[in-house]
Amino acid sequence: MSIIYFDHAATTPLKEEVLKEMLPYFSENYGNASSAYSIGRRSRKAIDSARQKTAKAINSKENEIYFTSCGSESDNLAIKGVARANKSKGNHIITSKIEHPAVLNTCKTLEKEGFEITYLNVDNNGFVDLEELKKTIRNETVLISIMYANNEIGTIQPIKEIAQIAKETNVIFHTDCVQAIGNIKINVEELGIDLLSMSAHKFYGPKGVGALYVREGVNFQKIQDGGHQEMNKRAGTENVPGIVGLGKAIEIANANLENYNSKLIKLRNYFIREITSRYENVKINGDLKKRLPGNINFSFPNLDGEEILLKLDSLGICASAGSACSSGSLEPSHVLRAIGLDRNYANGSLRITLGEQNSIEEVRFLLECIKSIIAIDN
Repeated sequence: MSIIYFDHAATTPLKEEVLKEMLPYFSENYGNASSAYSIGRRSRKAIDSARQKTAKAINSKENEIYFTSCGSESDNLAIKGVARANKSKGNHIITSKIEHPAVLNTCKTLEKEGFEITYLNVDNNGFVDLEELKKTIRNETVLISIMYANNEIGTIQPIKEIAQIAKETNVIFHTDCVQAIGNIKINVEELGIDLLSMSAHKFYGPKGVGALYVREGVNFQKIQDGGHQEMNKRAGTENVPGIVGLGKAIEIANANLENYNSKLIKLRNYFIREITSRYENVKINGDLKKRLPGNINFSFPNLDGEEILLKLDSLGICASAGSACSSGSLEPSHVLRAIGLDRNYANGSLRITLGEQNSIEEVRFLLECIKSIIAIDN
């Protein structure tokens, strides 16, 4: 039985072109990038090239890019790094209730260190209230961290407006862009972003590598002690093949962004039209317009999303009942709770996230599979 993959928000398959670029750095060019001899210099050159590609993709300077092991580490480095480095100014951080656990749990750790965290509410579509944000800012506020696009419901926040509010109040602004990079054109200068997190495996790159953009002049501390790597901000021998893969993947993603988005939006909108026309009681979660191109999060009342997911799996379809980082929980996701979704609907939620290999035929097959599963359950 062939597999049909509809869970690209969890991870994406590694592109052949990316793998080809990475392979020499596993064997032939295996030198440590901190070494002075020739194979070490080749690794250093490869890292520099990837840094250049990454910077170009988001319109930053090369020395503003720091490579990490993943998006979660990038979030940790951004939030802890800024909070601890700027504690003399204050101990207040603002985030939202629908952030990824990498942000929420980092904030919980900082609460134990004496920081005060404000968790902003969101509306039924998942948007933060800009007026509430303004009212929440204090003299002691050192950081605002709001994700660019939500990993579960796909809602895209008004990042430029949030960044402007932060700038006007002299607060540093970080955004978790793990879901946005590869799906949305991002220009950090135009948007006014101070820090940005990304993860390669979300845009057809390898797992185990991420990056953090930090605007030049932003004060932040390293959170991992050791050597001098990454401009003395992230200790540890560099994952050269992974970094090379990230650079190649983001280069390809940016070059193909318009065509990629166009395809995904057509498939997404087709699915939403069909599912809502077939089932009067189905609910689409998240904003219908300001939404990630390939994201579809929908709910049926009085059904078990996990059970539907398992039945889809038996038919060769890979999907999600929410965030991959939260699977296994018996409680509705914190995102669905935050947008006020009724528990009867929240428990029957599914997340379909489309990718470049998906076709209209696969989407139609998915719709027919859902039809047969719903008929059995009813």
